[in-house]
Amino acid sequence: MSKRILVIGAGVTGCGLARVLSRYEAEITVADAGCDVAEGATKANSAIVHAGFDAKSGTMKAKFNVEGAEMYPALSEELGVPYVRAGALVLGYDEEDRETLKNLLEQGKANGVTGLRILEKDEILEMEPETNPEVLCALYAPTSGLTSPYTMAFAMADHAAVNGAKFVFNTPVTGLKRDGNEWAAETKDGEIRADVVVLCAGGGAAELHNAISDKKIQITHRRGQYWLLDREKKQPFSHTMFMCPTKMGKGVLVSPTVHGNLLLGPTAEDIDDPEDKATTAEGLAAVTASAARVWPGISTRTAITNFSGIRAHEAGGDFIIGAVSGAENAYEASGIESPGLSAAPAIAEYLGKMIAEAEGLEEKNEWKPPVSREKPFNEMTDEERMAAVKRDPENGHIICRCEVVTEAEIREAIRRPVGATTIDGIKRRTRAGMGRCQGGFCSPRVTEILAEELGEPITKVTKNGPGGELLVGTVADGLKEVQG
Repeated sequence: MSKRILVIGAGVTGCGLARVLSRYEAEITVADAGCDVAEGATKANSAIVHAGFDAKSGTMKAKFNVEGAEMYPALSEELGVPYVRAGALVLGYDEEDRETLKNLLEQGKANGVTGLRILEKDEILEMEPETNPEVLCALYAPTSGLTSPYTMAFAMADHAAVNGAKFVFNTPVTGLKRDGNEWAAETKDGEIRADVVVLCAGGGAAELHNAISDKKIQITHRRGQYWLLDREKKQPFSHTMFMCPTKMGKGVLVSPTVHGNLLLGPTAEDIDDPEDKATTAEGLAAVTASAARVWPGISTRTAITNFSGIRAHEAGGDFIIGAVSGAENAYEASGIESPGLSAAPAIAEYLGKMIAEAEGLEEKNEWKPPVSREKPFNEMTDEERMAAVKRDPENGHIICRCEVVTEAEIREAIRRPVGATTIDGIKRRTRAGMGRCQGGFCSPRVTEILAEELGEPITKVTKNGPGGELLVGTVADGLKEVQG
């Protein structure tokens, strides 16, 4: 008998779990409060696949970080997600830092991280000449990588969807209770009934967990602010550059991205409102000041945007993964902060197999392969572009000039199994609007294409969900209102 499974949360962990569970005979629903996949912490983080030396040995963070990082190269290849094993340097400026780095080295070895070693000043400056010359030593982690977190979540969601998983958005779960042998999840659109419930709810996990568990948890909302620099100029670093970590986290980093930009951040600010994703002058100035310790030649003149994300820090300091204590047929992946992105594939495999075994799920006879992803037009050779235009003339219509995104790519992003329904959804799937002008030129045409593909009036198209409409009516409607 097929069981109904409700996964609450469509971040990279929830999408990864839905993908694993879609191997089994089950009716899977993924519900998220946001308007799309990856609307929470997944869309706004450092995009680092951490090597695994920073997590305390013996913790779930350490276990799943290392296992997940090892999965990334093959998984990224399978799903068509960008991934680069760029390596990382953790910089030290005095003998106290050196001792910290030695401890990280030994901890990393205990966690199973390979290739770690301590570098001295000359080798650091040879590898990364723009590094602050006051540097004394560094921990080198060659297995540290870079990815696109939301692209990974989109790919996992698509793979789950082609294997039967259903995704519902703008659907916050406001209550959870046991009703006989079922779970009843309260939403604004009524109840979602399920035999099994899984919490992958990020910052909202504590409220739901504490409503059903005999063992309470406490989550602090920790905001991180970032600068993103233009990719038009040669970036100063090829490795991710860290400073020695503190009790608040890994500190401000200076890192390339898989798309060729440079990322500076994040801050670590404990806040009360999990929806407060504002950036502040003070926070961004703090990022710049900290990053200058790594990069004395720092300049934010080429900044194209700034943003912030909220990570869920559980008071115990570790991931909470497994069956929910005191709640039958309930499971969770809660307190998933850094290195959550790195750990997500391993968490999904572990928790998915646990649920399948505990709930007696049978494997399907056929698990359909991932949806193919074509090479982005802006990465093609001239010959490949000519062939792409021949296959589909809409590849000859460049909608986003900054990132060279075609009309065909935008329409394909909307038509995917879990497709874009907003301007931001298009931006994160295709990079239209991610460039220097931040959508100043392409947004009107993207809006028109969304309206055409979704079969909605253009006034219904939003930037990021209900309340984010760009247009409130037509000029004709406005004139009628004035004349009336």
